[in-house]
Amino acid sequence: MLKVLTYPDPILRRQSEQINAIDDGLSELFDNMTETMYIADGVGLAAPQIGVSKQLFVVDAGEGPMVFLNPEIIRQDDEQETVEEGCLSLPGIHVDVTRARRIVLRSLDESGRVREIEADGLLARVFQHEIDHLNGVLIIDHASSVQRALLRSKLRKLEKES
Repeated sequence: MLKVLTYPDPILRRQSEQINAIDDGLSELFDNMTETMYIADGVGLAAPQIGVSKQLFVVDAGEGPMVFLNPEIIRQDDEQETVEEGCLSLPGIHVDVTRARRIVLRSLDESGRVREIEADGLLARVFQHEIDHLNGVLIIDHASSVQRALLRSKLRKLEKES
């Protein structure tokens, strides 16, 4: 199992780099990230969360494990919904996050083929959450000022533990 970085690790705030080549090392990373996601009981895991500043995440929202390289949202609905989210990098913290209900995601798969996936509900939410990680955005950045005030002591505790 890989170590999942937690707030306030600075890697979590960096913009990730595009992946230009798929090699055996990257395939091994996919497998290790997927295993770590399952052991940590997550539905998604982005490379920055394990200290790799690359545009890569793995997801299993009930349809089996999938790998996404250089993902981008190419379309999203105006319809939004607010749902409480947690994050492996922010243990014990939950935030109400408003996201598009439906999106279309374009990415490369583990073989380097371009694919587009239409997603709604949980899968759309997970994609958006993981893309946030690739852009250095955390769920706490979506928190209202009231939520931030309520989370302040939990965030300080994570800062002291780091």
